[in-house]
Amino acid sequence: MRILKQILSEFSIKERKILSDHFSNTDESVFAIITPRQVDRGALMSRYSRTDKSMRRIFLDEFLKNKNRGEEFYNRVLLEYGDDSVAELGEAQIAIEGLSNIAVKKIEDRRIGLSYLEKSSRYVAWNKKEDGKYRFYRDPEIKKSKYADLYEETCNFSFDVYSKNIEPMINYVREKYPIEKYSFKDSTDAIEKSFSKLKLESDIKSANMIYKGSTKAKALDILRGLLPASTLTNVGITGNGRAFEYLLTVLGASDLKEEQDLASKINKELDTTIKSFVRRADDEYGKAFQKYLKDVKKKSKKVASKYIKSNPTKDSFTKLVDYESEKSSIDKIISSIIYEQSPSTSYQNILKIVKKISTQEKTRIIREFAELRTNRRHRLSRAFENVYYTFDLCNNFGMFRDFHRHRALTLERQLLTTDHGYSIPNEIKILGIEKEFKECMDMTKNTFEKIRINHPEQSQYVVNFAYNYPYFIKFNLREACHLIELRTVPQGHIDYRRVAQQMFSQINKVHPNLSKVMKFVDMKEYDLERFESEKRTEEKRKKLKK
Repeated sequence: MRILKQILSEFSIKERKILSDHFSNTDESVFAIITPRQVDRGALMSRYSRTDKSMRRIFLDEFLKNKNRGEEFYNRVLLEYGDDSVAELGEAQIAIEGLSNIAVKKIEDRRIGLSYLEKSSRYVAWNKKEDGKYRFYRDPEIKKSKYADLYEETCNFSFDVYSKNIEPMINYVREKYPIEKYSFKDSTDAIEKSFSKLKLESDIKSANMIYKGSTKAKALDILRGLLPASTLTNVGITGNGRAFEYLLTVLGASDLKEEQDLASKINKELDTTIKSFVRRADDEYGKAFQKYLKDVKKKSKKVASKYIKSNPTKDSFTKLVDYESEKSSIDKIISSIIYEQSPSTSYQNILKIVKKISTQEKTRIIREFAELRTNRRHRLSRAFENVYYTFDLCNNFGMFRDFHRHRALTLERQLLTTDHGYSIPNEIKILGIEKEFKECMDMTKNTFEKIRINHPEQSQYVVNFAYNYPYFIKFNLREACHLIELRTVPQGHIDYRRVAQQMFSQINKVHPNLSKVMKFVDMKEYDLERFESEKRTEEKRKKLKK
């Protein structure tokens, strides 16, 4: 009550009327900043930390009469003082349409400060043409090389095989998994029944929607390995100025023309929304940073070429290659669990005491914390971040794209090549298109090998999603729990479900007690991965219509 009186007495009636256009309320201690210019919103937040004035008073005294106050503030703080954190106060949303699957991965490598939504390869068929041509990226370096026609022919062949087999694959999936095999909710009594027993037209319609959606997704999942990395996709990005500034610098330092062009295009659009927050990407600071990134890459290549000889495996694999003993891991986790709630004492002292607790008692403590989780969205506490696992992986590029979206981990990857062989879904063999599939992969490999001699980075564009791709992941137990439980849900793609299941099995082998915290790992296999998820979505649609 006293705070409310202070607020009311601070502003005159005239001032409150002005403030109402810029703040969600003028008489509460909690309010939203709604002043239209983002640069002013960010500058207000920054200025707020360096004065004892209230925010609304800052606006009246410093911003109302000077329309350039926000710009001036950022010019001074960002350019003169380099206070990076204030750049996080400007946010923007950018949509990028028609970029390759190589470029989108480079963008999505940026983990902090940016969020992404990318076009899916399981809900959308990528067989459409534009002006009579398939939608894939045609790199300028390749176009002016002697391999231009071969590149075009190879990508077209990949799309041809993919496109002409969409309907046959959907028909095959529906023949193998007929709708009569599945049950659907009868709205008259809310009981799950086989399709043939549904009577209401609305229920039959819903059942067909569920079935068609899940079978189409299954078919597209199977065929996506045929798509080349040049396939054009769309991505939406939401992020703050600091993260965008770093993204622009990374793209600008790329050896690929597509990524350099994207840096310029994104920067141009950000100038219309958060110009003050990304201004350094184009100045001496940005150029020096780009040079540093290029120098790091050059030095890394030099070191690698000195010590490492190429020895590619032709098989996919998932291997746990680095971890601590379970005993040491449990001691760290329990010490961290009790640290926050302990009487004043050091972590070192707590760890010393925990080491003396019996193994049986420590196992019981871990089990009790696991039992507190009643669904997979109950995240483990930060105490479980004290244990790390490193996995060496080589899986098909299509699957990698799904794991790549996890950002609370360390992921390093190599260039996309045809060196590591490829994976063929069993359904490709059963449908009778294995020969054509292999012809596609062989043609890709031949083209790739020729282009990579002079254009190693550009040659990535021709490589199909089915080709195996090497990378490693390092994550803590908390993130391992999130990733593995999420990626083994029934609706997940069969490829990444199997890899996540292998991860769990290997962690369980070395840490049988700690792995019990991962309560919601699904080790089963499913016919139509999207079926149950489509049913839940349809139920939500029905409720919205009521």
